[in-house]
Formats: sequence, structure tokens, C-alpha cells
Amino acid sequence: MARFSRIETSLKIMETGLVPLFYNSELEVCKQVIDACYGGGARVFEFTNRGDFAHEIFAELNKYVIKKYPDFILGVGSVIDAGTASIFLQLGANFIVSPILVDEIAPVCNKRKVLWMPGCGTLTEISNAESLGAEIVKIFPGASVGGPGFVKAVSGPMPWTSIMATGGVDTSEENLKAWFEAGVTAVGIGSKLITKEILKNNDFQLLEDNVKKALAFIETFQR
Repeated sequence: MARFSRIETSLKIMETGLVPLFYNSELEVCKQVIDACYGGGARVFEFTNRGDFAHEIFAELNKYVIKKYPDFILGVGSVIDAGTASIFLQLGANFIVSPILVDEIAPVCNKRKVLWMPGCGTLTEISNAESLGAEIVKIFPGASVGGPGFVKAVSGPMPWTSIMATGGVDTSEENLKAWFEAGVTAVGIGSKLITKEILKNNDFQLLEDNVKKALAFIETFQR
């Protein structure tokens, strides 16, 4: 069962503005990444469902987080069907993220008052997602569907929309400024934050520093 309601999770995402996302088949690597992100100030984290037995890794990782970081909100991404969402909710996922809009996932999450962030690439998809109860929608792939310009265009007819941009977001001051000035609520960052070099060199102090730096930029740009 989720430890955080969709309201609590939404507010924390809006407060921090950053959701690191990551998958690795090795539990210990995932723990080290979590440690570094938490140390850098991140309080929401997306474990991506991108490998065999990912749910087993998540189950152990969530137990680790619950014990060591009780205020850390761990959720699951890359969920594309209701059955998979149900599995991860049973394992305590605090939110579900999809790369696409799948109507059937909405009632599964809504019944348990768990935040669901579907991936959208058009204004119609965003509107449909909000009709299904999505508090925050994910635009994906962010840069490909129009980048910050798309976000700004959405805010004209739909100023109530909360958007998390994922895909094409990096940790540079210039890039983050563009997204937040366009009006995003948050950004999701994967390999541009948790880089191959960091993992190869086990340089988790660098990851912690990068998270801290990104959050400092975001705090400056948030409205």
C-alpha cells in the first residue's frame, strides 16, 4: 500500500520540481543512486520498469527506502497497462508514471488515491488525462513534442494544467530555466542526471552534487 496519497505526492513534486528516474538490474546500484539523490535533496524518485524482474528489485528497494528514508516518495515509471500498475501498487508504489495515455490505468490508481502521471504529446491527450483524474501530466518525449514552447502554448488555453517534462531535459542552468519559465511544474531527468560515467566510476558523490545543483537552479526558476 502506498504510504503517500496523491495529494501529498503532488505537493512534494510541485515543491521540489525534480523527479530523478532510473533503472538498474542490480539492487545495490539502485540503493547507491537513491542514497546520492536523497543526499542531494531529492524527495521524489521514479524507478523505471525496464527490465525482467523489475518488480522484484522495486520490492526490495522500497523496503530499503521505507526503513532508511521514511520521507522519500518512491514510485514507478514506464508502466503501460493496468495489470502492471496493480502489481507495483501492491508492492507499495507511491505513484505511477506512464509514457503513454492508457485509460485503464486511471481507475486502478484512483481507487487507491495514488498519483498517476500519464505521458501525453497533444493538447487533446492532456485534456483526456485530466478528465480521467490526472493531477500532473507528463509530456513525453518532452523535447520532441515541442519542448518549452509546447508547454507555454498549453498554458494559454489550459492555465490549470500541471506538467512534468521528461525527455530532452538536462541539468544545465540554461535548459532548466527554459522549461520552468515556460511553466512546467517539474522535470523528470534520467541519464542526463544519473550518467553512464557516474555509474561506471561509482562516483555517487558527483551525483549528489549534481542533484543539489539542479535543485538550486530549479528553486531560482520556480514561480
